[in-house]
Amino acid sequence: MKRFLAAAALLAVTTGCNASDAAADAITPDMLPKDLNVLFWNQDQRDLAFRTMEKVPKVVVNQIEAGDDVYPLPEGAPIDLGMDVDAYMAKQRNAGLIIVEDGKIRLEKYALGYGPAGRWTSFSVAKSFASTLVGAAVKDGYIKSLDDKVTAYIPGLKGSAYDDVSVRQLLTMTSGVKWNEDYTDPKSDVAMFNRQQPVAGEDITVSYMKTLPREAPAGSKWVYKTGETNLIGVLVSSATGKSLSQYLSEKVWKPFAMEQDAVWMLGATGHEISGCCISASLKDYARFGQFILNGGVAGGEKMLPDDWLAAATTRQADIGVPGRGYGYQWWTNDDGSFAAQGIFGQGIFIDPKRKLVIASNGNWPVATDPEGVGAEREAFYKAVQAAVDREKRR
Repeated sequence: MKRFLAAAALLAVTTGCNASDAAADAITPDMLPKDLNVLFWNQDQRDLAFRTMEKVPKVVVNQIEAGDDVYPLPEGAPIDLGMDVDAYMAKQRNAGLIIVEDGKIRLEKYALGYGPAGRWTSFSVAKSFASTLVGAAVKDGYIKSLDDKVTAYIPGLKGSAYDDVSVRQLLTMTSGVKWNEDYTDPKSDVAMFNRQQPVAGEDITVSYMKTLPREAPAGSKWVYKTGETNLIGVLVSSATGKSLSQYLSEKVWKPFAMEQDAVWMLGATGHEISGCCISASLKDYARFGQFILNGGVAGGEKMLPDDWLAAATTRQADIGVPGRGYGYQWWTNDDGSFAAQGIFGQGIFIDPKRKLVIASNGNWPVATDPEGVGAEREAFYKAVQAAVDREKRR
């Protein structure tokens, strides 16, 4: 596999193929963090590691194989956003930003020494990939119904709070099982479950999640839980008998003709961390958006049930934010747009009405900041929508 990018040119904003991908091999494992607790890496460590997570000591990955063909993303006319995009990217600490409208690239820029040949980690953007694999498994008959109990596919959860939880409730994060996703608290569940000691014959995610107590009836309360997306990955692998990387390659990466191989980080017991940690190129993140925008069709074959995307990308749970909700591991907006989002500025925004995909990679100063850089990103999405609308009116 290709290895990409170096420590040089960390602050240069470039476009297209001018980015300094060729210096990638200058990043060596001794330059990277020695622990795996990404929430407590410093900014310089993140700048290096996010572009080459597979080189971080102790990290093991599976390859998501691409095929021989490449889904075309031809260049379109530059889009006039009426703003200084370079300044926006610098404030966001974007490594890459791409706008694809009606299948054509309207803007593509890179920074932080990153470029089009490189990969960048996804964090929770991977959640939307994982839920899409549930849809594929339903279409393929591996999962019979979203109303099945989770324990039918993950027997190790029997006797826990997950006895009452359906696959659908896992997808919508409405299990009612107690969880703390505070990224600043080293004692939160999202920090602690990464320190779970492996148990022989059991996935490490199951070992931790089965210890959690119930705080609300199943289906009655939404709480964001990365650990439950990790359970979704275990469920898909258990149902299909395949690794997530293999299944994603079979259902999306090869048939939709992604340009590059991607990688997916493994947990301590050798299973993909499905709530996180796919590393792919910026254009392939945009191509995944196109796959969803095109109705889940790849290689002329529909990979998802006919009604899947209509449910997955619309509000299934109230998150307490006006105009927004949560679908099947997608953040939804009442205007019909939706997004995959990951900490530190990763995102894929999809607007079917405008045939619009915006993919971004970055390294925000903090993991999550909904009132600061997060709000600025939402404003950028709206600015792009407005620019597309202005063009349509001409």
